[in-house]
Amino acid sequence: MPESPPRKRLRQSQFEQREAAILDATNRLLAGRGYDAMSMDDIAAEVGIAKGSLYKHFESKEALAAAVMVRLLTQTEAALSGLPQQTSAIDQLKALLRWTLHQRLAGGVPHLPSTSPALQQALFASRSYMDQLTRLSDQIGAVILQARAHGSLHAHLRDEFVLYTLYARTCDPTLDFLKAGGSMDDEAIVEQIVAGCFHGLAA
Repeated sequence: MPESPPRKRLRQSQFEQREAAILDATNRLLAGRGYDAMSMDDIAAEVGIAKGSLYKHFESKEALAAAVMVRLLTQTEAALSGLPQQTSAIDQLKALLRWTLHQRLAGGVPHLPSTSPALQQALFASRSYMDQLTRLSDQIGAVILQARAHGSLHAHLRDEFVLYTLYARTCDPTLDFLKAGGSMDDEAIVEQIVAGCFHGLAA
């Protein structure tokens, strides 16, 4: 007897919920331990499932890391697209940096996997990651061009330098040092990094 559509929908919903839990757990482990110290056993234990069940969703640690990073890039793209239409280009760039820094402070992973050559290699081999990174970079690049047209960026700074600087700030260890120091709350930390990025250190 054919399986009823409601039962199929329930199973699909359960599958998607477990997959989201796996991605959340991987995100936590990537942020806390790093890619090299993370294993599929660790992820399965974090979720509370058998490792065999984990492989029903993702075939490898590399695929899991790529899925986490693709989700992060997709969320970042949505955050930028969701800003009010009247937001100026330079304020869009500032808002985007604030959003990414708050994600880091909430336990998220940096946008650029700069600390692990193995993770870089795994991501560069992932078509889905590279495609999403290109889409996001193109979207940010268009905002950079708008900010330049409005005279909001120094003329001698190249577009790719501005783009890579924004990505690099999401990996900035300054955030971790300030958080560990305990003298600032999260909002103050974010505003310090945004101010330093866009206005520099000189008075």
